[in-house]
Amino acid sequence: METPTTAMFLCTAICVAAVAWLILLLRRKTTATSGRRLPPGPRGWPVVGNIFDLSPLPHVTLAALKHKYGPLIWIRLGSVNTLVISSAEAAMVLFKNHDHSFCNRHLNESLKSDETISATIALSEYGPYWRMMRRLYTTEIFSRKRINDTAPVRRRCVDKMIKWISDEGKGTNTVELRPFLLATSFNLIGNLVLSRDLVDPKSTKGNDFFDLNLELANLIIKPNLANFFPSLRWLDPQGIKNKVKEKLNLILEIVGSFVEERRRMIDVQHIQNREKDFLDVLMEFEGNGKDEPTKISDRNLNMLILELLTAGTETTVTTVEWAMTELLRKPEAMKKVRAEIAQVVGHDRKFAETDIEDLHYLRAVIKETLRLHPGPFLVPRSVLKDTEFMGYWIPKDTQVFINAWGLGRDPSSWDDPVSFKPERFLGSNIDYYGQNFEFLPFGSGRRICPGHPLAHKMLHLMLGSLLQSFEWFLEDGIAPETIDMGEKLGTSLRKATSLKVIPKALVV
Repeated sequence: METPTTAMFLCTAICVAAVAWLILLLRRKTTATSGRRLPPGPRGWPVVGNIFDLSPLPHVTLAALKHKYGPLIWIRLGSVNTLVISSAEAAMVLFKNHDHSFCNRHLNESLKSDETISATIALSEYGPYWRMMRRLYTTEIFSRKRINDTAPVRRRCVDKMIKWISDEGKGTNTVELRPFLLATSFNLIGNLVLSRDLVDPKSTKGNDFFDLNLELANLIIKPNLANFFPSLRWLDPQGIKNKVKEKLNLILEIVGSFVEERRRMIDVQHIQNREKDFLDVLMEFEGNGKDEPTKISDRNLNMLILELLTAGTETTVTTVEWAMTELLRKPEAMKKVRAEIAQVVGHDRKFAETDIEDLHYLRAVIKETLRLHPGPFLVPRSVLKDTEFMGYWIPKDTQVFINAWGLGRDPSSWDDPVSFKPERFLGSNIDYYGQNFEFLPFGSGRRICPGHPLAHKMLHLMLGSLLQSFEWFLEDGIAPETIDMGEKLGTSLRKATSLKVIPKALVV
């Protein structure tokens, strides 16, 4: 029978052996890179590297390190080499001169729990499949014609949101804004993809979907030993890969039910000459069978729809909630943007997407919100081959973080960078289409977010309609300067506490 002393000895021996093996592995890597100049960065510890140098908000820590190490920072997360892009200049050099070399995706081990994940456009490897999906996205769902043709659908979804909030608030009640933003964004994407609304704020299925997505995101960003030491992937020491797969299967079941309901709806109604949606495009796709699949499997189809639903919803909800928060903290900015909407749109008709180009201050509010509250990093990239970059050697398979949050708050690019000042964008040509490298909420280069033209419409329509339809008040006892501005790290930087407000309906 094994005694406690024996068990302790065995555990210690295994740990020592593992550490010795990892040190040997790292020494081999160091020998292979000797004589080559890597970017500067904090020294790090044996084996673990710089893991313990990062705070729970790593984008903040890495932005601070720029002041010591400059625009390129080299860190080692366990055995994973990592390059951090921390300035507009470095981002420009990457996207203009090295986009191809840096265009692959770095998937952590949590994301490798199911090969279906790599079917998404955001996480697929750079190659024929990615180009095929990019083409489908840009020509079939995010084309200018498709976006313009579906404007009435977005207006209808936003009208429902206004009614939901009005019914809930009744002029005096406190309303939690996020559930209404979630349901509306979800339905906006649902109509593009499946030609139907999917949820309402009290929908059980919708709440299950959102809760599972949040749980999945928390699992994916959770510190995972296998992410830092990929050689331990077969152990799955914390069981995270299995948990990710379990949550993903539950989410895909819900998405599959949305798809089946949509198929039955079309079969029952026998709708003729209807406009094709993205589900039709995916189901009718026929690839060449060589570097493209001949057909898209049901599971991959559900995964692609999940990507559209989550990516489109997360950015929109997070940005609109932060915009409302910033405006409530800055009453003078709230006054200016509402006055502009009253002047340009008036109160005798509803806000329309055609008004956006004439609403300069509203556009500045959206830009300023995206500057201060983008996702923490662009989706991590991986280096395809050994590359000479800005005088440094970057080895193949290096993980690349582009600190979008840090770029937006870099004092070398922005005056008073931590303050909410929409005026900085008035009369400025700076935009979020990937050519102003100090401002990259949607990325840049080959792998820029293909949905940014739709996001542009959705953000302005939702925020503009909320500001036109209601006067907004904080709860009793909450002063503008005491609003909680804490961030919660995820695929985006959500507000840590959901915004609660009192909407007073206006006649439109």
